[in-house]
Formats: sequence, structure tokens, C-alpha cells
Amino acid sequence: MDPNDRKYSNKEITVHWKPAKCIHATTCYRELIEVFNPRNRPWVNMDGASTERIIDIVRRCPTDALTYEWNEEGKASDKAPESGLDEGSRRKEAENQPAEIRIMKNGPYVVEGDFTIIGSNGKELKQMLMTSFCRCGASEEMPFCDGSHRIENFTDSCD
Repeated sequence: MDPNDRKYSNKEITVHWKPAKCIHATTCYRELIEVFNPRNRPWVNMDGASTERIIDIVRRCPTDALTYEWNEEGKASDKAPESGLDEGSRRKEAENQPAEIRIMKNGPYVVEGDFTIIGSNGKELKQMLMTSFCRCGASEEMPFCDGSHRIENFTDSCD
């Protein structure tokens, strides 16, 4: 575990934030500023919204920098998430679903679904459920996004 990783809990769930994976897509705070507010310390306020709403936003994180797990005392059979954190559960949910590609305004291409990335040499790079591809050209992790679009002040004409 990276020493910079953080955990935030309420009575039902614990949200994990891995800054090293974060590309600052801003989905979390654009969609739920009451919980995810980078101007506050700590920046995650688990009492700012319902557990269901927090889970919904965490699931939209394009890099899995935000994940969650149920706390034992908060986990009830009727509150079990549609898909768990483990990759096996997520992969099963994604089977037979077409991959979805979204263009993030002033950010990367976000690909979600069950897909395999093939390198220019024809060999499999990764089998994944979600990743972000660089559009700004400044990533040190090409072809993947590393958040450099923010440093470069990348803007696009996509609406």
C-alpha cells in the first residue's frame, strides 16, 4: 500500500483514495462537491451525502483512484452493491457488454467495459475494465493518461 493512500469512512462504507492513480478528471467533485471538495481538509466528507450517492460517484471514477468497500456493521444483504470491488465481480458484470468510450472535456478518453489493449507489436498489453488514454500528448505513461493535461492546461473543442 502506498503511504499516500487515504481512507474515509462513514457507518456503512469506507472510500479509498489512491492519489497515484488519480488523473484529476474531476468527476467526483463536479458531481458531488458536498462529499468530494478539494478545497477542504480532509477533502472527503463522508457525511455530505447518502451512501448510495457516494457509491454512485465512486463507481464513475475513470481510473479507480476512488474505490469503496462495505464496513462490516454497515453491510446488509439489501445494501450489497451491484458490483463489488474485486475485479472478478466487475469483469463478470462487464461480460457481453460493449465497451464504452467517453471523451472527458479537457481531459482523456475514458474506456470502460471488458476489453484488451494490444500494443503496436501485436502483443497484449493489458486486459482491463477501465482506463484513460491521453489526448494532450504530454503523458509520461503513454498511451495512458497520467493527469498531465492539467499541468499543460489542455483544452479541446469537444462539447
